[in-house]
Amino acid sequence: MTGRCAAWVATALLTLVTTTVRAAEPPADVVFEKDVVYGKGGGTDLKLDLSRPKDAAGKKLPCVVVIHGGGWAAGNKSAHDDLTWKFAQRGYVSATVGYRFAPADVFPAQVNDVKCAVRFLRANADKYGIDPRHIGAVGFSAGAHLSMMLATMDKEDGLEGDGGWADQSSKVQAAVSFFGPTDLAATDIPEAARNIVKGFIGGTPAEKAREYRQASPLTYVSPGDAPMLLFQGTRDVLVPHTQALAMTEAMTRYNIPGRVELLIGAGHGWGGRELEHTVNQTYLFFDKYLKPADPSPEASAGR
Repeated sequence: MTGRCAAWVATALLTLVTTTVRAAEPPADVVFEKDVVYGKGGGTDLKLDLSRPKDAAGKKLPCVVVIHGGGWAAGNKSAHDDLTWKFAQRGYVSATVGYRFAPADVFPAQVNDVKCAVRFLRANADKYGIDPRHIGAVGFSAGAHLSMMLATMDKEDGLEGDGGWADQSSKVQAAVSFFGPTDLAATDIPEAARNIVKGFIGGTPAEKAREYRQASPLTYVSPGDAPMLLFQGTRDVLVPHTQALAMTEAMTRYNIPGRVELLIGAGHGWGGRELEHTVNQTYLFFDKYLKPADPSPEASAGR
């Protein structure tokens, strides 16, 4: 594939994964707040859109952060407003997060920003009815990469940034990745994706070896990390399925719960029944790891 062709393919696929058709208005049973400022990034206000069930007064609910894709250089949080509404209807608080873009802001700006968003939600748990012990993240493409960074990084690993809420943890308790890269320095990164990663990091692997390692979720996998669910197509021209297999090996090595599901023949995104299946599996995964077991006698008796 020539460089020009690879660039065209990359642009087309990024457009595909960052553009969605969504409902115009939230459902009647969802409280929706748009453009909530959650912190600062390079002196700029960082914003998220927040959804929660209308009947949740007095409850502390688990929270799911939704992170859009776009090669760390494009996309819009509003593309996933409808997904946050669906999470709210399932008993979650949910936020779709905006973050700074490369090349104006290169790594670690994007990681700093999503970490700040998680800290903001924890700091404002009482205000929004969030259980701060049960926060998850789901992302798509570059957003999936960021969700895995939230699942694997500890505060001691750095990259927290100075956006605000420094007293709070930025680590999530479960994460779902839709076709996200796990090792940006790996030799299996295809030509169509190399320039995208270069733009995110601000240089080549030879020029920025330390940054490539710091920017890879695989670097941080260790015992006690959050459970992860990865979906990956085997014909993805941007993220090869070997990236998901590498995370499989790391999760196995450190006994991290979760699973990796390969979609045979799928590319960088999918639709139809496969999309319905993977979204439903996402809901079930978060239900398992973010919703505490019902301690009532009825639940214990299996009723």
